[in-house]
Amino acid sequence: MSLALPNLPDLLDAAADEAGALVSSLAATIGARVRRDGRLDRNALDEEQHGAHGLAWAAAYAETLRQVAAWARALDADGALGEAEALPAQLLAHEYLSQLVGGLPMNQGEIFRVADVFAPAERMSHLIGRLRVGAGQAVKTRIVELLDQGRGRPSLEASGLDETLELVRDQFHAFAAEKIAPFAHGWHLRDELIPLPLLEELGELGVFGLTAPEEWGGSGLGKVAMCVVSEALSRAWIGTGSLGTRAEIAAELILAHGTDDQKQRFLPGITSGQIIPTAVFTEPEAGSDLAALRTRAGRVGSTWRVYGAKTWITHAARADLMTLLVRTDPQSKDHRGLSMFLAEKPRGTDSDPFPAPGMSGGEIGVIGYRGMKEYEIAFDGFSVAHANLLGGQTGQGFVQLMATFESARIQTAARAIGVAQNALDLALDYALSRRQFGEPIARFPRVANKLAMMAAELLGARRLAWFAARAKDEGRRCDLEAGMAKLTAARIAWAAADNAVQIHGGTGFAVEQPVSRVLADARILNIFEGAGEIQAQVIARRLLEGAN
Repeated sequence: MSLALPNLPDLLDAAADEAGALVSSLAATIGARVRRDGRLDRNALDEEQHGAHGLAWAAAYAETLRQVAAWARALDADGALGEAEALPAQLLAHEYLSQLVGGLPMNQGEIFRVADVFAPAERMSHLIGRLRVGAGQAVKTRIVELLDQGRGRPSLEASGLDETLELVRDQFHAFAAEKIAPFAHGWHLRDELIPLPLLEELGELGVFGLTAPEEWGGSGLGKVAMCVVSEALSRAWIGTGSLGTRAEIAAELILAHGTDDQKQRFLPGITSGQIIPTAVFTEPEAGSDLAALRTRAGRVGSTWRVYGAKTWITHAARADLMTLLVRTDPQSKDHRGLSMFLAEKPRGTDSDPFPAPGMSGGEIGVIGYRGMKEYEIAFDGFSVAHANLLGGQTGQGFVQLMATFESARIQTAARAIGVAQNALDLALDYALSRRQFGEPIARFPRVANKLAMMAAELLGARRLAWFAARAKDEGRRCDLEAGMAKLTAARIAWAAADNAVQIHGGTGFAVEQPVSRVLADARILNIFEGAGEIQAQVIARRLLEGAN
């Protein structure tokens, strides 16, 4: 007998509606506290930051539930809503509604409670009660049984993807399982760069031009395909799943803002993988405040000379091209003085990472996210041709960069989902093979519950990331959706990795175990491409600006 709740699509719709109503009430209440003369007041918003960020998280949960409900209803209409889809969905709905009422973890030590703002409507508690029967121990145990039956597949549940994207997903899942997963931990332990032959294979498979137009050597498949491929590669190793990020940023910058000459010179090489780009934005004292960048460039005839320091530059030594954000107006104190350059450089080696005049730097050792390595770079008169000023215009760098953040955050969400799926894979395999007291530890409720919740949250994270990707593909503004996807997926990846180590017990603490690498890799996801706190702030501002 199925443990799926009767009329589940209706219940999921109701859960999404209740969550959405709660978010609207939160936005109105908090909005009233942070407005002065009809506009957001920065100081007031800072004072209410905990509540405002809680609003961002609640909105992300509500949108997740909305997308899960829409997906389930579509499957139900096709007669494809089976136990593998229904049980994680109903578990997620119960858990997220319960957290929205009782306390939502923004991280391990910060809980947002709606009751600190106002009392939730009684009908939400009634709905949680109706869902509770579908989130009990028998359901969680059954989810683990279904996970066991589906081991080796791209995911537990039906994807809802079209035939083309299903083929893409299967192709990259198989490739990663054969060419990456068996070797990833060795590369990590030896702190090696991803082998160049693997980069060449990925280039041949179209990873670096996945979303670029065919006229520039791309596949033109869109952002949902980017999510599918990024997840599959990150499931094997986040390093390989991240290879396409910098190509995505560079290609999008050039497509949107580059001159015809810049498109001709750079796009074919980027999409084929012949040109390896890196993003050079972050500075030691700037962090998320990109408008405070100090690295400067001054024009000398047909060239620009760059002076300053950059840090946390991924894949910098091996890169051929830097998307370099610098200040070209020395009089400006904000983003209006920033410009973007397509700065060419020679490839470096381990012994000489930056063999270019006016450029030096070194590696930053990191606990995870290896394979491309992180670097700090100093510029002392480094030369960039004026022809490489993006779009031929100064003062546009900040605006140009902002336009890429949607894609970058969607792709980061997909990477996080891949890392979380890897954590679930490792935890499930261990829990089914490790026996204690005469039976697999997967049968113990506290272990099964962890595995089931990983599966449920992964289901929701995929729906949210793909929703944001579809919005991007349709040309709609989706910074809010992309931010929500990145915010929640990063938290889910860390939770999944942490629980996977817990399931392994002492074994998981050994560096020889791949799960220890997954834990280290997962930690960065809540920091780069917009730290969780910054991401929540951006989401909250968007929501509160519209809450009158």
